[in-house]
Amino acid sequence: MEDSLAINRQTVLRLVFETMDEINETLPEDRQLEKSNGTQLLGRDGKLDSLGLVSFIILLEQRVDEELGRGITLADERAMSRSKSPFRNVENLTDYILELLEETA
Repeated sequence: MEDSLAINRQTVLRLVFETMDEINETLPEDRQLEKSNGTQLLGRDGKLDSLGLVSFIILLEQRVDEELGRGITLADERAMSRSKSPFRNVENLTDYILELLEETA
């Protein structure tokens, strides 16, 4: 478990990228996620279908809990009601996770 002072954007981005690596193991090469802040997760240019997004979210929530000792829920009414979806791209998702982690500190 990481010290709460060490939880920053780089830590969260590492967890997102590690989860992407795990998801990529199950995807065909042309559907794999590029590890970049601008990578589209959902939407017209997104690589994940709805089932893929659910799997990604579950794995990421587990990784955050295991490595940071913080239980967060990424897919809830709050996330879905935002005008800027946290699942649109990696940058939005990273920002949203940081927001949730700050609230649980």
